[in-house]
Amino acid sequence: MRNHRISTQEQLRALYRQPSKRAAGKVTNAITPEVARFINFCPFAILCTAGADGGVDASPRGGPPGFIHVVDEAHLAIPDLGGNNRLDSFQNILENPYAGLLMMIPGKEETVRINGAAHLSTDPELLGSFTTELRTPKLALVIRADEVFGHCAKALRRAGLWAPESWEALAEAPDLADIYACQFKNVDASEMRNQLKQTYTDDLAQD
Repeated sequence: MRNHRISTQEQLRALYRQPSKRAAGKVTNAITPEVARFINFCPFAILCTAGADGGVDASPRGGPPGFIHVVDEAHLAIPDLGGNNRLDSFQNILENPYAGLLMMIPGKEETVRINGAAHLSTDPELLGSFTTELRTPKLALVIRADEVFGHCAKALRRAGLWAPESWEALAEAPDLADIYACQFKNVDASEMRNQLKQTYTDDLAQD
């Protein structure tokens, strides 16, 4: 495989046609009113960060629609909700203050992406601005909208992500309990499944 690695921009571009004018020019640096509306409906996002060593991390973020707060046309903020306390994303932000966010709405096949400089904030006014459906967070991740753009539906359509008829074929995929039982010694998948179920209930109740 080493002999077939792509190592230059020229090699890469030679494999693909030029992007359309619309695709090439779709990036803006402002949260427009319609993007803000999308964010206000959005209950789920994938947060991408990278550490000082270049190692990357992608982490799910979820909450009731509106849990991501549009601060102004140049910034959004994500509340710190209960997690596993590894703090991978937050530690990366301290080392390399940039983030990418892919926002998804169930049933909508198009997504919205925002990339930009990021920082962690404990501003009381900001923390108090999040939806009242959630507890006041300990901190918020603020992302500057350096790049804002919509993403087309092709990937989600290929995946059949929102198509219930495609889910049955995936029913036998391993869950986290199966993965832990394989990874750790003396872990029973059924017992772990029950523990996780209770943990989810308890932790979400604290939000």
